[in-house]
Amino acid sequence: MNTKVPTSQSSAAEDRFGQRLAARLSDGNQALPHDISERLRVARSQAVAARKQAPQLRMAPVAVQSGHTVTLGGSWWTRIGSVVPLIALVAGLITISVLQDDDRASELAEVDSALLTGDLPPAAYTDPGFAQFLKSDSASD
Repeated sequence: MNTKVPTSQSSAAEDRFGQRLAARLSDGNQALPHDISERLRVARSQAVAARKQAPQLRMAPVAVQSGHTVTLGGSWWTRIGSVVPLIALVAGLITISVLQDDDRASELAEVDSALLTGDLPPAAYTDPGFAQFLKSDSASD
């Protein structure tokens, strides 16, 4: 299904919409004071003048050699320049992942060594009474 409207039809539809909108806005003009209606008239004329000034598109210069395709500086340096940032990004993400894994492993090793070299056996940490003992001990300090 083609949903694109041809340019001439869309331009005509925009013009009709603009005319209906202007007529709707002009309906209440008679009840407005003269100074306000003059300001509205000037604003409308400025809007119409701004609408008539369509932006001009400039063409980019393109060099075409006979028998070659049109390129905008598509040499092998351009290809390398577009691949290098991608390689740097992937290398950076891999480095970050490795460093985070190492940090996580060292933190877990510290906790394990503290548990194993401490005065209490590891089973004491799972005892519900021990958690209550720690809470009451910290409250008395």
